Amino acid sequence: MAFIVAEPCIACKYTDCVAVCPVDCFYEGANFLVIHPDECIDCGACEPVCPTKAIFPEDDLPEKWKEYVPLNADLSTKWPNINKQKEPLPGADGLKEKEGKREMLSMEPFAG
Repeated sequence: MAFIVAEPCIACKYTDCVAVCPVDCFYEGANFLVIHPDECIDCGACEPVCPTKAIFPEDDLPEKWKEYVPLNADLSTKWPNINKQKEPLPGADGLKEKEGKREMLSMEPFAG
């Protein structure tokens, strides 16, 4: 069982999770982070530090976000690895509790 990044991360991209990950299993898109399921060691360090509460053990992922299991698996093979904490996206504080952000998800890798 891996941990999954779900919809609340979209357009926020806080990286507190990256700072505590002992195996660097996070990958960075333009406005979203994902976890590589084969690299995650299920330590759970990332879940409590996420300001948007976007990280879940796969078995506890709410049904409405089940599509994020294959999204994490797929995008983690296409996006660059991130292993250092960065500033969140501009406007993240105003969007961190917004619901229905799926249409805001960019499938593009981080290019900065």
